[in-house]
This record gives sequence, structure tokens and C-alpha cells, in this order.
Amino acid sequence: FASYQVEILDWKTKKQLCFLDKVEPNATIREIRLMFHKLYPRWYPARQSIKLDPKGKSLRDEEILQHLPVGTTATLYFKDLGPQIGWTTVFLIEYTGPLFIYFLFYFRMPFVYGLDERFTSSPHPVVNLACICHSFHYIKRLIETVFVHRFSHGTMPLRNIVKNCLYYWGFAAWLAYYINHPLYTPPSYGKKQINFAVIMFLLCEAGNFSIHVALSDLRRNGSKTRKIPYPTKNPFTWLFFFVSCPNYTYEVGTWISFTIMTQCVPVGLFTLLCFIQMTIWAKDKHCTYLREFKDYPSLRMPIIPFLL
Repeated sequence: FASYQVEILDWKTKKQLCFLDKVEPNATIREIRLMFHKLYPRWYPARQSIKLDPKGKSLRDEEILQHLPVGTTATLYFKDLGPQIGWTTVFLIEYTGPLFIYFLFYFRMPFVYGLDERFTSSPHPVVNLACICHSFHYIKRLIETVFVHRFSHGTMPLRNIVKNCLYYWGFAAWLAYYINHPLYTPPSYGKKQINFAVIMFLLCEAGNFSIHVALSDLRRNGSKTRKIPYPTKNPFTWLFFFVSCPNYTYEVGTWISFTIMTQCVPVGLFTLLCFIQMTIWAKDKHCTYLREFKDYPSLRMPIIPFLL
């Protein structure tokens, strides 16, 4: 076709919001978003969800109009996603909070445990080690956010930042309260248990970082096209032979090791919730890989080799 006509309706009321005439066949959804934005400035592109069906999935920015199952007059549906915030900003806020919240308990501020315990240090070396490991984990996350991660979606709904911060900040306070409490008791098996946990912690952190670098390299040129990640010469990436999301596998391993190190129930509960959430994310990503790539490695599982 020489050109298309694009009708954009409200996804809920089916009311026509705009009618775009003489749209080029090779126009992308991103370009249509920009056209829509000119007519409705308050709905900037990141805030728009454009769909073929009111209850369907949002179309990707790179999808081309003439490749969609539409006629010369294309009917698309618009949904307002609400105010958006950049993923980099989201991660910086989420990860900075736990870093500083933990220190309030580690240094035993008087408003935390009481005046009798103010500014005192714990007699157990594992408490100092736990603070170092916890701080290292979130500092690594902040560095990855700024220098490593490449996001396929530029923004997320602003309302979600409150929920995410409550989760990360709240658990950081709960963990820190018990680990740094004056009555805290060290692990049952002493140095052997702690040393094993530290080695496991460092290996998982190195593995997690290696996977993030490998995933970032897939989009080095700025492309948002999804590709199959494969193992590299880095041994930590060899987990790609067996799972689709080894970054989540290593992340769960990090918190399991922290649980062993501190032998603290709140840490164990946080680890369990992390595992449940990351399993959901891993399964969803694994299904996406299977749907998009016919030659996807059949041996891979979402998060746990050979099991899950």
C-alpha cells in the first residue's frame, strides 16, 4: 500500500482519540507514538501502551505497521500507563536505600536499640563481615546500574517505585535489626560455617556480575532486539548451558550464602521470597525465549539446572 490510515481508540471506552492519515507503510510503532504525542502532549511516548487488541499485549517500538495484521485502515488501541520513571533512576533509589539503612543498625544509633547500646560495636566478628558483604552487594548493584545494565524498557510506572522501595528498604531494616542486635548470637558451627558462606557469597557475586556483563554485551550497539545468550570463555557464564537466567540463579545463591553466614531467620525469609519472585521472572523469560527462537537450547531450564 502507498499509505495507511491509522485510527487510535481508547482501549476501555472505544472512543476515537485521533485519526492519522497518510502514514508510511514502514512507519514503526515508535513513530506512531510520536505522532500521537503531538496531538496529546501529556501522553509522552513512554506513557503510551499501543495495542492491536484492547486486552492484548503492547506493541514493541520497533514493530513496523505494514508487517502487522491490519488493513489499509489500521485500528489501534491506546492505554495510559500513567507517569513513568527511568529504570536507571529506579534502581539507584532502590539500592541506595538498603545501603544506608543497614548502617543505621550497624552503628547502633541510639534511636534504634536504646541509649544503653548507642554507638557500641558487636563482639562477634561475623557482624562486621555481614555488614561488609551486604554493603558490597548493593554497591555492586549500583555500579552495574550505571555502567553495565542496558534496559530493553526505558521506564516503569512511577507508582511501582513506592512498592519496590518498601520491599527492599523494609527488608534491609528488618535484616539489619536482628543481625546487629545486642543479643545476636553467631552461627552454630562458628568459623567453618562463616568461611564456607563467604566463599559461596563471593563466587555467586562474581557469577552474577559476569552474567550481567555477558547480557550487556548482547546489546552493545544499542539494539533492543532480543538475542539468545550463550556461554563465553568466562567460566561463570557456563551456567548458560543449563539455565536461561543464571543471573537469578547466582542472585539466589548470594542470599542463601548470606543466610548461612548470619544464621538469621529474617534473612532466610527474604531469600525465600527472592527465590519465588525470581523463579516467576525466570519462567516468563524462558517462555519468551522458547516462543521467539525455534533453535533455543532444549537442555536449559529457567533457573535451576535440570529441575526448575
